[in-house]
Amino acid sequence: MSSRALGARDSAPDSAPDTLWFTRCPVPTATGIAADQGWLAREFAADGITVRSLQDAPPEEAADHHYTHALPGLFREGGNVPALWARSRGEATRLIGLTWIEERQVVLVRAGSGITEPAQLRGLRLAIPHHGIAIDFWRAMALAGFHGALGLAGLTLDDAELVDVPAPRGGGQWAGELAALRDGVVDAVYVKGALAVEAARRIGAEVAVDLDTLPDRRARVNNGTPRPVTVHQRLLDERPDLVTRFLAVLLDAADWAADRPEEVARILRAETGAGAEGVAGAYAAGGHRTLHLDLSGERLDLLAQQERFLRGRGFLAAPVDIATWAAPEPLRAARELLRERRAGLSAVNT
Repeated sequence: MSSRALGARDSAPDSAPDTLWFTRCPVPTATGIAADQGWLAREFAADGITVRSLQDAPPEEAADHHYTHALPGLFREGGNVPALWARSRGEATRLIGLTWIEERQVVLVRAGSGITEPAQLRGLRLAIPHHGIAIDFWRAMALAGFHGALGLAGLTLDDAELVDVPAPRGGGQWAGELAALRDGVVDAVYVKGALAVEAARRIGAEVAVDLDTLPDRRARVNNGTPRPVTVHQRLLDERPDLVTRFLAVLLDAADWAADRPEEVARILRAETGAGAEGVAGAYAAGGHRTLHLDLSGERLDLLAQQERFLRGRGFLAAPVDIATWAAPEPLRAARELLRERRAGLSAVNT
């Protein structure tokens, strides 16, 4: 499906596209908040620009753009594995923001195993899922999760046995790995997020390593930490004003969410498909205050750590220079635009 069929015009730089697209993963995102509140559609309505979610498009339209980002009018807030993969394959995307949102990241074992610390992972059979998709981010997540857990004890992935676990047809998230754990095929499984919390409880698995309790974020670097917002270079070149305005909406959504934990929890239940218990168990108290984007040196360094890991494990076709990929100007402009809008609103109300 061509980008033209998805609503982008082959137009002059000073004209607007017919459609802006956004896509996000089923996790906490400012994009998800803004979409739920209808703010993205409202922002661009006067321009005659339709704003659509890639998740709501028919499969034949959406294709695999969530992973490839081969759609000029697309904003993506999602896992860093597909984003880095697309960039490494030559897709002309730019990194315009990063979030760090704590999601439950744990290593699970069978009840009664007695495994309670990272050093005990030495020699164990670790579940490494295998999905038949262009970029197997599930596999990358498991490898990175175990890498972080083993590293706490000075160990590496070479100190354990990595067991391929094929994803079952029609199974939910982590279904194959958790079934392998239950059946004794593997000794440990890495999981993260709300649905994983619920699934683990269903089989009575116990936590051996809780990566969220550690102060050093480097042990938790994975697909969603940090989580990038990317845009196609073409849109940034032709209509930087639209990129600025889109980001301003996300910044406004993050501010709104910071004061509304119950609303954010409701939106998260819809985004993740998990129940209240799963959402509460997966996302740390105060997580509603951490949806803000930035391109700080710390977050860029953490993403660079992930890039090196993914490249070392063969997930990337070529190196990705994080500093060159990052485009900080749109976020700076969005912050200024939001300040100007709020100042104007304040003046009207006084």
